[in-house]
Amino acid sequence: MDIKQKDKNYIANTYNRSDLVIVGGSGSTCVDLCGRELIDFGSGIGVNSLGYADKEWSSAISNQSSMLQHTSNLYYTLPCVEVAELLVENTYCKKVFFANSGAESVECAIKTARKYSYDKYGKGRNTIITLKGSFHGRTMSALTATGQDVFHDFFFPFDSGFLYAEPNNIYSIASMLNDSICAIMIELVQGEGGVNVLDYEYVQAISSICKDCDMLLIVDEVQTGIGRTGTLLASEQYDMTPDITTLAKGLGGGLPIGACLLGDKVEDTLGYSHHGTTYGGNPIVCSGAKVVLERVLNTDLLADVKVKRDYINSRLARVTEVKNITGLGLMIGVELTSKQASNVAKACLDKGLIVLTAKDKIRLLPPLNISMAELEIGMDILVDVLENKEKI
Repeated sequence: MDIKQKDKNYIANTYNRSDLVIVGGSGSTCVDLCGRELIDFGSGIGVNSLGYADKEWSSAISNQSSMLQHTSNLYYTLPCVEVAELLVENTYCKKVFFANSGAESVECAIKTARKYSYDKYGKGRNTIITLKGSFHGRTMSALTATGQDVFHDFFFPFDSGFLYAEPNNIYSIASMLNDSICAIMIELVQGEGGVNVLDYEYVQAISSICKDCDMLLIVDEVQTGIGRTGTLLASEQYDMTPDITTLAKGLGGGLPIGACLLGDKVEDTLGYSHHGTTYGGNPIVCSGAKVVLERVLNTDLLADVKVKRDYINSRLARVTEVKNITGLGLMIGVELTSKQASNVAKACLDKGLIVLTAKDKIRLLPPLNISMAELEIGMDILVDVLENKEKI
């Protein structure tokens, strides 16, 4: 029995997997079961920020695993303190809560916002406005916060306390404001929703509303954070300061981690026993996250993101099948004229390139440190598939 059949037999069939078995990799190139090499423009949905088997990252987690793999949050450990220090010293935040995923980070943000409002205003001020097209995770509250009807099925009853506004329409948010609103939560680039970017002026207006009404501004940067858009946090490009930021994906470089960044309004909102997790701040995971952060902060990685984005744009701009290019930095959506994104992704895979889809767009999330040689090979394949006159 081969691995694909065993997967179907023994693993819950919740994933529509591509016909690819990945067994290893180096840099932005992975290797399948038959030894075929593929360029990866997906990086595990934005997780492998330093690519496959980065030597410094691998060495750090290997060394840590030989000393201490886990204790619990009843005790102190050095790696999580070091990662928290890097986040606090290089962002607006004052405190960090470590979780294990993006959804858990969002759950922490929701709980923090509601407790902040409860502490200050009492019961009844607990509604959070999110945006249509958003995606915030698959736990019950995060799923309810997600502004896509396709996710609001089967699992009834869903949580209460969420409203969904039209993105880039400040009047839609303004029409929802009342005394029950405690926070507004946004993705600056809606990844799963189609790589849609929020307008600068729109985000500025939301920030002003939150300040004027003492509502918290939560920015979900699970996918945009840790250099993906060319700055450590995407919010830096919008010249505003959130109260809470959620992180995950690229922070761990391939290991599961989430982080909820707490600004000065909410740094002390969560006290003893108000929130917790068994694995959050795990020493091995944090040793890897420390390497990722230090590389993003102390090398030319962020500047290179812009260079690589410009190169990708220049290659795609000459392709007639490309209708529009969206996103920020190395979080890219490619809107097509006539081809179906899913078919393009399959054709690319057959030729040795991994790309993703988001709604009707091709989605590109290459490792931040992808070499120009790998980027050029991958773009050659993508352009060839897009320019192929055959209907796919």
